[in-house]
Amino acid sequence: MFWLITGLSAIAIIVGFSAFTGAPYLPSHRRDVARAFDELYPLSSSDVLLDIGSGDGVVLRQASKRGARAIGYEIHPLLVLISRWLSRGDSRVSVRLANFWRTDLPSDTTVVYLFGDSRDINRMVIYLQQQASRMGHSFKLISYGFQASGCEKIKSAGAHTLYRINPLHK
Repeated sequence: MFWLITGLSAIAIIVGFSAFTGAPYLPSHRRDVARAFDELYPLSSSDVLLDIGSGDGVVLRQASKRGARAIGYEIHPLLVLISRWLSRGDSRVSVRLANFWRTDLPSDTTVVYLFGDSRDINRMVIYLQQQASRMGHSFKLISYGFQASGCEKIKSAGAHTLYRINPLHK
């Protein structure tokens, strides 16, 4: 009984922490991510994908499988450990314990994968446009489950949509 209560408490803390600090943890389905990469933006070895809120790393591993370098930013320490363990041995995958609001995107980023919730979408888009301005180049955004207003929409596949994020005009 002690272990059951401890386990349920740990799950409640994980979900509560994630929901309070950003979008709640909802695992991505490998086949949905694969479809998005196959139909929206076929990744190659020249791509650097950044997954904001990378959770257990499914998106990272699917990107790596297609030859891209994949970087995950995750704010929850337990999910970082799980993702690192599941991605062990894959030199193209790295997972960072980071709050993306306080971290610059790598300057060679070509694609950002993002699941968000309605309360933060506009703020996320502005942040990404600021990052594009800092980097001096556009990049692609693959969103899962939301529409990013103010961005150039390219196409959709299921719940995923591909956008171009351009630098802000000065």
